[in-house]
Amino acid sequence: MNTESLFDLTGKVAVVTGGGDGIGRGSCEILAAAGASVVVSDISLEKAQQVADGIVGAGGKAVAVACNVLLEDDLTNLIDSAVKAFGTVNILVNNAGMGGGGRENPFSIDRAYVERIYAINVFAPWQLSKLAAPHMQKSGYGSIVNITSMSSVNNSPSMAIYGSSKAALNHMASNLAFDYGPMGIRVNNVGPGATRTHALSTVLTPEIEARMLAHTPIHRLGEVSDIAGAVLYFASPVSAWVSGQTLMVNGGGVQTLD
Repeated sequence: MNTESLFDLTGKVAVVTGGGDGIGRGSCEILAAAGASVVVSDISLEKAQQVADGIVGAGGKAVAVACNVLLEDDLTNLIDSAVKAFGTVNILVNNAGMGGGGRENPFSIDRAYVERIYAINVFAPWQLSKLAAPHMQKSGYGSIVNITSMSSVNNSPSMAIYGSSKAALNHMASNLAFDYGPMGIRVNNVGPGATRTHALSTVLTPEIEARMLAHTPIHRLGEVSDIAGAVLYFASPVSAWVSGQTLMVNGGGVQTLD
Protein backbone atom coordinates (compact mmCIF):
# COMPACT_ATOMS: atom_id res chain seq x y z
CA MET A 1 0.00 0.00 0.00
CA ASN A 2 1.36 3.40 -1.01
CA THR A 3 0.55 5.53 2.01
CA GLU A 4 1.56 8.75 0.28
CA SER A 5 -1.14 8.28 -2.37
CA LEU A 6 -3.81 7.99 0.32
CA PHE A 7 -3.36 11.68 1.12
CA ASP A 8 -2.55 12.85 -2.41
CA LEU A 9 -4.92 15.54 -3.69
CA THR A 10 -3.06 16.32 -6.89
CA GLY A 11 -5.56 17.37 -9.55
CA LYS A 12 -8.33 17.98 -7.02
CA VAL A 13 -10.01 21.36 -6.48
CA ALA A 14 -10.95 22.49 -2.97
CA VAL A 15 -13.24 25.35 -1.94
CA VAL A 16 -12.89 26.62 1.63
CA THR A 17 -15.19 29.21 3.21
CA GLY A 18 -13.88 31.45 5.96
CA GLY A 19 -10.42 30.73 4.59
CA GLY A 20 -8.85 34.04 5.55
CA ASP A 21 -7.65 33.01 8.98
CA GLY A 22 -7.84 30.42 11.77
CA ILE A 23 -9.09 26.93 10.94
CA GLY A 24 -10.09 28.02 7.45
CA ARG A 25 -6.61 29.25 6.65
CA GLY A 26 -5.05 26.11 8.10
CA SER A 27 -7.38 23.99 5.97
CA CYS A 28 -6.47 25.89 2.81
CA GLU A 29 -2.77 25.50 3.48
CA ILE A 30 -2.82 21.79 4.29
CA LEU A 31 -5.02 20.94 1.29
CA ALA A 32 -2.69 22.91 -0.97
CA ALA A 33 0.32 21.14 0.53
CA ALA A 34 -1.38 17.83 -0.38
CA GLY A 35 -1.60 18.96 -4.00
CA ALA A 36 -5.08 20.48 -4.28
CA SER A 37 -5.85 23.69 -6.14
CA VAL A 38 -7.53 25.83 -3.51
CA VAL A 39 -10.24 28.48 -3.77
CA VAL A 40 -9.75 30.62 -0.67
CA SER A 41 -13.06 32.24 0.20
CA ASP A 42 -13.63 34.86 2.87
CA ILE A 43 -15.87 37.81 3.53
CA SER A 44 -12.64 39.83 3.45
CA LEU A 45 -11.07 39.60 0.01
CA GLU A 46 -7.87 41.06 1.43
CA LYS A 47 -7.49 38.20 3.92
CA ALA A 48 -8.37 35.61 1.30
CA GLN A 49 -5.84 37.07 -1.10
CA GLN A 50 -3.09 36.96 1.53
CA VAL A 51 -3.70 33.25 2.08
CA ALA A 52 -3.87 32.56 -1.65
CA ASP A 53 -0.67 34.50 -2.25
CA GLY A 54 1.08 32.49 0.47
CA ILE A 55 0.02 29.22 -1.15
CA VAL A 56 1.18 30.34 -4.58
CA GLY A 57 4.45 31.60 -3.10
CA ALA A 58 5.03 28.13 -1.63
CA GLY A 59 4.56 26.55 -5.06
CA GLY A 60 0.86 25.70 -4.83
CA LYS A 61 -2.21 26.76 -6.77
CA ALA A 62 -4.83 29.09 -5.27
CA VAL A 63 -7.19 31.93 -6.04
CA ALA A 64 -9.08 34.24 -3.71
CA VAL A 65 -12.82 34.89 -3.89
CA ALA A 66 -14.81 37.27 -1.70
CA CYS A 67 -17.91 35.59 -0.30
CA ASN A 68 -20.45 36.64 2.29
CA VAL A 69 -22.17 33.33 3.04
CA LEU A 70 -25.32 35.20 4.04
CA LEU A 71 -25.83 36.17 0.40
CA GLU A 72 -27.14 33.48 -1.95
CA ASP A 73 -25.66 35.24 -4.98
CA ASP A 74 -22.23 35.10 -3.31
CA LEU A 75 -22.61 31.36 -2.72
CA THR A 76 -23.45 30.80 -6.39
CA ASN A 77 -20.58 33.03 -7.47
CA LEU A 78 -18.14 31.12 -5.26
CA ILE A 79 -18.81 27.78 -6.92
CA ASP A 80 -18.95 29.37 -10.38
CA SER A 81 -15.61 31.07 -9.70
CA ALA A 82 -14.02 27.77 -8.64
CA VAL A 83 -15.18 26.07 -11.82
CA LYS A 84 -13.99 29.00 -13.94
CA ALA A 85 -10.56 29.01 -12.27
CA PHE A 86 -9.85 25.29 -12.03
CA GLY A 87 -12.52 23.43 -14.01
CA THR A 88 -14.49 21.71 -11.24
CA VAL A 89 -15.03 21.30 -7.50
CA ASN A 90 -13.99 18.11 -5.69
CA ILE A 91 -13.71 19.20 -2.06
CA LEU A 92 -15.88 21.66 -0.13
CA VAL A 93 -14.90 22.77 3.36
CA ASN A 94 -17.80 24.62 5.00
CA ASN A 95 -15.81 26.45 7.65
CA ALA A 96 -17.42 29.90 7.83
CA GLY A 97 -19.50 30.18 11.00
CA MET A 98 -20.72 32.56 13.65
CA GLY A 99 -21.93 32.60 17.25
CA GLY A 100 -21.02 31.00 20.53
CA GLY A 101 -18.58 32.24 23.10
CA GLY A 102 -21.18 32.10 25.87
CA ARG A 103 -22.69 35.40 24.67
CA GLU A 104 -26.21 34.22 23.87
CA ASN A 105 -28.28 35.26 26.84
CA PRO A 106 -31.68 33.82 25.88
CA PHE A 107 -33.46 36.89 27.22
CA SER A 108 -31.46 39.43 25.23
CA ILE A 109 -31.07 37.86 21.79
CA ASP A 110 -33.88 38.23 19.26
CA ARG A 111 -35.30 36.37 16.29
CA ALA A 112 -33.07 38.23 13.84
CA TYR A 113 -30.00 36.94 15.67
CA VAL A 114 -31.31 33.37 15.63
CA GLU A 115 -32.09 33.53 11.92
CA ARG A 116 -28.65 34.98 11.15
CA ILE A 117 -26.82 32.22 13.05
CA TYR A 118 -28.81 29.48 11.33
CA ALA A 119 -28.35 31.14 7.93
CA ILE A 120 -24.57 31.12 8.33
CA ASN A 121 -24.10 27.82 10.18
CA VAL A 122 -26.76 25.66 8.52
CA PHE A 123 -28.23 27.14 5.35
CA ALA A 124 -24.94 28.22 3.75
CA PRO A 125 -23.30 24.77 4.08
CA TRP A 126 -26.50 23.17 2.75
CA GLN A 127 -26.69 25.53 -0.23
CA LEU A 128 -23.00 25.29 -1.11
CA SER A 129 -23.18 21.51 -0.92
CA LYS A 130 -26.14 21.56 -3.29
CA LEU A 131 -24.29 23.82 -5.73
CA ALA A 132 -21.04 21.86 -5.62
CA ALA A 133 -22.53 18.36 -5.78
CA PRO A 134 -23.16 18.21 -9.55
CA HIS A 135 -19.54 19.16 -10.25
CA MET A 136 -18.31 16.56 -7.78
CA GLN A 137 -20.47 13.88 -9.36
CA LYS A 138 -19.32 14.76 -12.87
CA SER A 139 -15.65 14.73 -11.83
CA GLY A 140 -15.97 11.37 -10.07
CA TYR A 141 -14.65 12.63 -6.72
CA GLY A 142 -16.50 14.47 -4.00
CA SER A 143 -15.88 15.21 -0.33
CA ILE A 144 -17.81 17.72 1.76
CA VAL A 145 -16.34 18.60 5.15
CA ASN A 146 -18.32 20.76 7.56
CA ILE A 147 -16.66 22.43 10.53
CA THR A 148 -19.02 21.91 13.43
CA SER A 149 -18.21 22.31 17.15
CA MET A 150 -18.01 20.56 20.48
CA SER A 151 -20.85 22.91 21.36
CA SER A 152 -23.07 20.69 19.21
CA VAL A 153 -22.93 18.01 21.93
CA ASN A 154 -21.99 20.00 25.06
CA ASN A 155 -24.51 21.62 27.39
CA SER A 156 -23.44 25.15 28.29
CA PRO A 157 -25.08 28.39 29.40
CA SER A 158 -25.77 31.13 26.85
CA MET A 159 -24.94 28.83 23.92
CA ALA A 160 -28.38 27.55 22.90
CA ILE A 161 -28.53 29.01 19.40
CA TYR A 162 -24.95 28.40 18.34
CA GLY A 163 -24.92 24.93 19.88
CA SER A 164 -28.21 23.91 18.32
CA SER A 165 -27.16 25.24 14.91
CA LYS A 166 -24.02 23.11 15.02
CA ALA A 167 -26.07 20.12 16.20
CA ALA A 168 -28.28 20.68 13.15
CA LEU A 169 -25.16 20.67 10.98
CA ASN A 170 -24.12 17.32 12.47
CA HIS A 171 -27.49 15.75 11.74
CA MET A 172 -27.75 17.34 8.32
CA ALA A 173 -24.43 15.81 7.30
CA SER A 174 -25.36 12.33 8.49
CA ASN A 175 -28.56 12.52 6.44
CA LEU A 176 -27.02 14.14 3.36
CA ALA A 177 -24.55 11.27 3.32
CA PHE A 178 -27.48 9.10 2.22
CA ASP A 179 -28.58 11.59 -0.44
CA TYR A 180 -25.12 12.24 -1.87
CA GLY A 181 -23.56 8.80 -1.44
CA PRO A 182 -25.01 7.40 -4.67
CA MET A 183 -23.43 10.40 -6.44
CA GLY A 184 -19.99 9.38 -5.21
CA ILE A 185 -19.87 12.18 -2.64
CA ARG A 186 -18.95 11.80 1.01
CA VAL A 187 -20.23 14.17 3.71
CA ASN A 188 -18.49 14.43 7.09
CA ASN A 189 -17.97 16.85 9.96
CA VAL A 190 -14.97 17.92 12.01
CA GLY A 191 -15.86 19.14 15.50
CA PRO A 192 -13.09 21.25 17.01
CA GLY A 193 -12.66 21.50 20.73
CA ALA A 194 -11.17 24.70 22.15
CA THR A 195 -8.62 25.67 19.50
CA ARG A 196 -6.17 28.55 19.60
CA THR A 197 -7.66 30.95 17.07
CA HIS A 198 -8.33 34.67 17.10
CA ALA A 199 -11.96 33.95 17.98
CA LEU A 200 -10.96 31.99 21.09
CA SER A 201 -8.44 34.64 22.10
CA THR A 202 -11.27 37.16 22.50
CA VAL A 203 -12.67 35.22 25.47
CA LEU A 204 -9.72 33.17 26.74
CA THR A 205 -8.05 34.03 30.03
CA PRO A 206 -5.49 31.99 32.00
CA GLU A 207 -8.26 31.08 34.44
CA ILE A 208 -10.61 29.89 31.68
CA GLU A 209 -7.81 27.91 30.04
CA ALA A 210 -7.01 26.16 33.33
CA ARG A 211 -10.66 25.20 33.77
CA MET A 212 -10.80 23.85 30.22
CA LEU A 213 -7.66 21.80 30.65
CA ALA A 214 -9.08 20.20 33.78
CA HIS A 215 -11.38 18.25 31.41
CA THR A 216 -8.75 17.57 28.71
CA PRO A 217 -6.68 14.34 28.95
CA ILE A 218 -4.21 15.58 26.32
CA HIS A 219 -3.34 18.52 28.50
CA ARG A 220 -3.28 21.40 26.04
CA LEU A 221 -5.66 23.39 23.89
CA GLY A 222 -5.98 22.56 20.23
CA GLU A 223 -3.90 24.13 17.49
CA VAL A 224 -5.18 24.98 14.03
CA SER A 225 -2.96 22.22 12.63
CA ASP A 226 -4.83 19.64 14.74
CA ILE A 227 -8.12 20.55 13.09
CA ALA A 228 -6.63 20.95 9.62
CA GLY A 229 -5.25 17.42 9.85
CA ALA A 230 -8.75 16.07 10.37
CA VAL A 231 -9.99 18.09 7.40
CA LEU A 232 -7.25 16.57 5.27
CA TYR A 233 -8.26 13.08 6.40
CA PHE A 234 -11.87 13.55 5.28
CA ALA A 235 -10.85 15.30 2.04
CA SER A 236 -8.40 12.58 1.01
CA PRO A 237 -8.74 9.12 -0.56
CA VAL A 238 -7.69 7.56 2.75
CA SER A 239 -11.27 8.10 3.99
CA ALA A 240 -12.92 6.79 0.82
CA TRP A 241 -15.34 4.57 2.79
CA VAL A 242 -16.18 7.09 5.48
CA SER A 243 -19.31 9.24 5.28
CA GLY A 244 -21.96 10.66 7.57
CA GLN A 245 -19.51 10.93 10.46
CA THR A 246 -18.64 13.65 12.96
CA LEU A 247 -15.09 13.48 14.29
CA MET A 248 -14.52 15.44 17.48
CA VAL A 249 -10.96 16.74 17.72
CA ASN A 250 -10.75 17.75 21.35
CA GLY A 251 -7.73 16.29 23.13
CA GLY A 252 -9.81 13.38 24.37
CA GLY A 253 -12.11 15.47 26.54
CA VAL A 254 -14.47 18.42 26.65
CA GLN A 255 -13.38 21.99 27.20
CA THR A 256 -16.34 23.00 29.32
CA LEU A 257 -16.12 25.51 32.17
CA ASP A 258 -17.83 23.38 34.82
